[in-house]
Parts: sequence; structure tokens; C-alpha cells
Amino acid sequence: MAIPDYQKIMLPLLKYASDGQEHSMREVIGALADQFNLSEYERKELLPSGQQPVFDNRVGWARTYLKKAGLLVTPKRGYFEITEQGINVVRQSQKEIDVQFLSQFPNFINFKSLKKQDDKLSSDFNEILETTPQESIELGHQKIRKEL
Repeated sequence: MAIPDYQKIMLPLLKYASDGQEHSMREVIGALADQFNLSEYERKELLPSGQQPVFDNRVGWARTYLKKAGLLVTPKRGYFEITEQGINVVRQSQKEIDVQFLSQFPNFINFKSLKKQDDKLSSDFNEILETTPQESIELGHQKIRKEL
């Protein structure tokens, strides 16, 4: 199985947090890697920079987007928990959560509008939706290095 993109991770992450407990990122990364049946190679595959595993990065971005929508909160560094609004989303039995779904939440709309102001150089929106911002930067950097 290929490593899922950050949008495919959003719903399983929110469901994982639906027990109402505080969870560490390390804990959820392991649990979701098991849920997605990732191989040891996929769990350790690094971003082009070699600084962080791809899956860890994508779980981090899924958490960030859910937080920006108000579905998760981070009570302390490296930990998160679900909000009442997040619990309501889980109860709706969504088939998936993606950027389009999150666009119904005012906090997420504000976040995206701020991001768009900073992201005017972006030309291929579909490609950006499939990668995390960190991956987009690193892929762009690799492209520039090859052209030089």
C-alpha cells in the first residue's frame, strides 16, 4: 500500500481522538501506520530532505488542518485532543474528511485565506492538495537544483 496523503489521514486521526483523551503524536503515528498497514520501509521513508519520515509529516499536517478547523486542540506541545465540534463530525459518520469538507468551518476558511495570501506563487492547486506544504517545498527545491 502506498503512503496515504494527509487528507486520507484526517478522518482516521479524528476517529482515533474521539475517545476524548489526550494523545501524543508519537502514539497516533504508530497506531495509524498500523491501521494503514504500512510496511517498515513505508514507515521509515524520508522526505527528500532526509529530515523526517513522510508518514510522520503527513500525520502532522492532517493534525494541523483539523486543528485549524477547530476539530482538534493542542493542550501542550506534541499532544492533541478532540473538541466537541470534532466529536460532532465523528458522529456524522463521514466517509472522508478533506480540505473541501473542512471549508465549512469559519476558522478553517480564515486559515486558508491567510495561507492563500502567502501562497500566490502556487500554480497547480491539485498537486498541492496531494502533498503537504513541506513536501511541496522540498519537491520545488529538488526541481530547482536539477535545473541548475
